[in-house]
Amino acid sequence: MAKTVGIGIQNFEEVIQRNCFYVDKTSFIKEWWEIADRMND
Repeated sequence: MAKTVGIGIQNFEEVIQRNCFYVDKTSFIKEWWEIADRMND
């Protein structure tokens, strides 16, 4: 079975069980948040 991105899966255990890719978006969210803050100054 080919790996897919687990879009919408909120449970890490399920990501593993379904053999999905996990995409860590932490740095993207931080950057997006900081840009939004600067735009609201």
